[in-house]
Amino acid sequence: MTSSTKTAGAALTVSDFEKFRDYFYKRTGIQFTESKRYFVDKRIETCIRQAGYSGFASWFAALRLNDRSGLLQELINQLTVNETYFLREDYQFESLIRTVLPDVLAARGGVGRLNGPVKILSLPCSTGEEPYSIALRLLEEWDQIDHVDVEIHGADIDSDVLARAELASYNERSVHRVPPAWRKKYFTPVGVRYQLDEGIRDAVTLHQINVCDTVAMRGFRDFDVIFCRNVLIYFDELSSRRAAENLYGALRPGGYLFLGHSESMSRISPIFTPARLPEGIVYQRPIGGSR
Repeated sequence: MTSSTKTAGAALTVSDFEKFRDYFYKRTGIQFTESKRYFVDKRIETCIRQAGYSGFASWFAALRLNDRSGLLQELINQLTVNETYFLREDYQFESLIRTVLPDVLAARGGVGRLNGPVKILSLPCSTGEEPYSIALRLLEEWDQIDHVDVEIHGADIDSDVLARAELASYNERSVHRVPPAWRKKYFTPVGVRYQLDEGIRDAVTLHQINVCDTVAMRGFRDFDVIFCRNVLIYFDELSSRRAAENLYGALRPGGYLFLGHSESMSRISPIFTPARLPEGIVYQRPIGGSR
């Protein structure tokens, strides 16, 4: 098969796919292998059709030449995976409340001597279940919540899921792990969906960001805790290392980083110190580390 031959049933030639893959990797840090051809082709075909282009060549030229066209963002929205639900990997929230936050307070001088709020970042936040889960757990189970100012931020590269996070309307699957008492207290049934309480929504500030974008990530600083779960597995070695360095820069010295259960920072970068807590492993930016 030559590079100009279409793969059966695909929207792209092999050459087209290689051009797209290189471009998308440079812009997002996400790399698609040949095994993802069917997934990628179908979504690019959707983007081309929705944008009204006659084929890949004209669409791809417009994509590269005009960042303001919205074509790149639509492509990102099509190609990013946003599988999530409330209280996922709940043992990490247990660790946050039982071990990490008490350590953060102690390291910052205690409840009465904090200089600024405790800051928590969830990235990627997808449709909001994770940062809203953090807010729910703190309100319901952290005994210091009435005495400590907490800022919770959610961030994602996908503008569509951020819009859905702002709406905060969820299906049964999203809330299936929420205790019945919490569901009654914080959610309003609307047809077959559940509308999250406005107070919880207002407790989370949402941002659009690419964790591999070093310049943009410089705007994120002095976080005490970052949840960055199940995203580094989509990056190659170089992008993972860049993301790790950006997360390091976003944390306070001594701040904590939670990864997904299948991810390991030891395979990516030595700049974090692993901390083995009763609930599992978390990664810490060393105190005294360079900014």
